Amino acid sequence: MATIATEQAPSTTGKKIRQGKVISAAMNKSIVVAIERQVAHPLYKKYYKQTKKVMAHDETNECRVGDTVRVIESRPLSARKRWMLVEIVDRAK
Repeated sequence: MATIATEQAPSTTGKKIRQGKVISAAMNKSIVVAIERQVAHPLYKKYYKQTKKVMAHDETNECRVGDTVRVIESRPLSARKRWMLVEIVDRAK
């Protein structure tokens, strides 16, 4: 299920690992992951959510819409794909 060991990747390679939700799995060997983070407003200090969509490589086509996944930075795999699937944290119900 995992293509890259989670424990070894950050310390040895320094690549970013992010967790997000799969919002599209219609493509072959590709998924779209929504990564959500909380940011504090610079003046008012109120926290609000920001969402970033990234395309990730899913070699085995095992992800479905709604799955929570972990992705890692990689070399450019296509015009818009710069992330790879590490593991599926939680399956969609």
